[in-house]
Amino acid sequence: MNDVSLQVWAVDALGALAHETRLGVFRMLVQAGPDGMIAGAIAEAQGVPPSTMSHHLATLERAGLVQSTRESRLIHYRADYAGMRKLLAFLMQDCCAGRPEMCGDLMAGLVCEAPKGDC
Repeated sequence: MNDVSLQVWAVDALGALAHETRLGVFRMLVQAGPDGMIAGAIAEAQGVPPSTMSHHLATLERAGLVQSTRESRLIHYRADYAGMRKLLAFLMQDCCAGRPEMCGDLMAGLVCEAPKGDC
């Protein structure tokens, strides 16, 4: 992917996250881990009607941030960790004017709040 198309993709991905519900859904799916969640449970947890949630999930999927699989009548959604890494790498690619040590402890500031202590 060339720099221009990567930038266009990044704008689409950031645009998908630039909505309160979609950002909440994405963060919830990241927290859920590789098992993800079914669409109905996502809608219920976010307090959004299922039809509206379908629209939000489709937007995140088109942006490359969420993946779905159909299991009988249910659709299971998971965060697309490769897409998330790609977006974070794009944002950090030219970090710190050639001094990457300035960003070296970026992940150290994260606090995992997993309910099972899985961090």
